[in-house]
Amino acid sequence: MSRMPLPLAGSCRCGRVEIRVTKPPLATSACHCPGCQKMSASAYSLTAIIPADGFAVTKGEPVIGGLHGDDIHHYCCGHCMTWMFTRAQGMDWFVNVRPTMLDDALWFRPFMETYTSTRLPFAQTGAVRSFEKFPDMEEYEGLVGEYQAWVA
Repeated sequence: MSRMPLPLAGSCRCGRVEIRVTKPPLATSACHCPGCQKMSASAYSLTAIIPADGFAVTKGEPVIGGLHGDDIHHYCCGHCMTWMFTRAQGMDWFVNVRPTMLDDALWFRPFMETYTSTRLPFAQTGAVRSFEKFPDMEEYEGLVGEYQAWVA
């Protein structure tokens, strides 16, 4: 398992929105929920859970895409509509970054996978931990510790 090389820059498909990550992930994940399948046009979405103070939009103005709900905001490039990152309302301490938006994603491997209850039969991630839905909130502290030991 390789560590994320820092800092890392990235962008959307067309390059109009750029991001920068300066802190390592708290954890990494693949999500098999139907919403992520539709948003990513794939079997699952990938996420690097980055501390909020280690993430910045450095160019452009992302727009909210996806469901436009009150609790989850999916940020996309307004031009090419690439899904770049997600912020959860009331959980301002982290940002879920799509790692393939970064210029170097070779370090990425999902530590956990969520919503295996709706996983497509062929979809395998190699994740260490699997959950039928999302882990309970009280499990995240332990999962972050496990992830840190896994990447050490």
